[in-house]
Amino acid sequence: MEPVRSEMSVLPNGKGHDLGEEMCFEGKTSFGMSVFNLGNAIMGSGILGLAYAMANTGILLFLFLLTAVAGLSCYSIHLLLKSSGVVGIRSYEQLGFRAFGMTGKMAAGIAITLQNIGAMSSYLYIIKSEFPLVLQAFLKADTNSGEWYLNGNYLVVLVSLSVILPLALMKQLGYLGYASGFSLSCMVFFLSVIYKKFQILCPFEEFSANSTLKNASEHTKTALSVPQTAYTIPILAFAFVCHPEVLPIYTELRNPTQRKMQHVSNLSILIMFTMYFLAALFGYLTFYTNVEAELLHTYSRIDPYDTLILCVRLAVLTAVTLTVPIVLFPVRRAIQEMMFPNKTFNWIRHIAIAVVLLTFINMLVIFAPNILGIFGIIGATSAPCLIFIFPAVFYIRIVPKDKEPTRSTPKIFAACFAGLGVLFMIMSLGFIIIDWTTGSSSALGGH
Repeated sequence: MEPVRSEMSVLPNGKGHDLGEEMCFEGKTSFGMSVFNLGNAIMGSGILGLAYAMANTGILLFLFLLTAVAGLSCYSIHLLLKSSGVVGIRSYEQLGFRAFGMTGKMAAGIAITLQNIGAMSSYLYIIKSEFPLVLQAFLKADTNSGEWYLNGNYLVVLVSLSVILPLALMKQLGYLGYASGFSLSCMVFFLSVIYKKFQILCPFEEFSANSTLKNASEHTKTALSVPQTAYTIPILAFAFVCHPEVLPIYTELRNPTQRKMQHVSNLSILIMFTMYFLAALFGYLTFYTNVEAELLHTYSRIDPYDTLILCVRLAVLTAVTLTVPIVLFPVRRAIQEMMFPNKTFNWIRHIAIAVVLLTFINMLVIFAPNILGIFGIIGATSAPCLIFIFPAVFYIRIVPKDKEPTRSTPKIFAACFAGLGVLFMIMSLGFIIIDWTTGSSSALGGH
């Protein structure tokens, strides 16, 4: 496997540089492995919330929205690749700098930082909510026993210190390539929950044969009497954000051309689109309006000791644990680009940024009321910036007017695309704020 060097950008002559230190290289990653790498960048915890989104929209509207977001993601990657080809830059932040100077660079860096902090928070929240239930099922423990190892807050800190932090301290992302591949394989295994559709009757009966886990079931139950439609599009947008990784993957592609990289992007998004739709469809058809914002919690209400569901839980826990260090790399790069430009590598700064980031994210996860808020806020703010607004305005600004006049059809489309992103952000944030003020999300506090 050829891992992605997301800490690297490229010069017009094909030579790369890593945080100010020039490095010559030739792209060696095959087309198929590039598809795999970009698919790994797309796949994330958003898959756990898609069945909930379908429950709020219905199958046809969900399919339309999923198709629309996937198609718009392909178009925005087209804008990024064309802008990159004009100036020979393969770094999202550097494209921002080329388009709008330091303001553009800072805006891109902040959006990438927020997006990836949101992604890492959602991963750690899954550890916080799922790990205690897995231990509880294996140990047949009582939820009211008060044991520290059944407390999600303690467990997420323990996993962060013992597994995530050591991996996050590695100097180069390439060392995590195999962990990245294994985490994606674990998320693919998540689709095995499709099988449960043919075993669980509808309406399903709550697990009550053993009081051990009944309290946990009630604790994680979500009230869906008032549909949370405000979160549907943000969840979909959150699930397709991969744009900061597109240009580094382009850098690694063997015999790279814009057309070839566009094919890589289209195929990766198509594969993830299929996986997302299958996971959402069978999750929804299994539980209908009883599906929760985090799909695996719903299965606990049927049989928390089911072998397949426990294996899926372990696979998802492994995947999100191994993914956090990978996602942390572009955040650290963005912070260094903003705060320490043109500085050479320094271990003290390297360790300090990783420790501060993980500490902040752990605090966010411990005090966050539910995972839906993370999906919603990040999906309504940084996601539209990275998918819609920045690729469009960078394209309009970077492509010379002698090649494409301001009133040319491609630039008009790009301007409309940016406007769509702004509209999407305003509407999503407005709906979420209304949802909060009406108190309909209060039922989610048990997650």
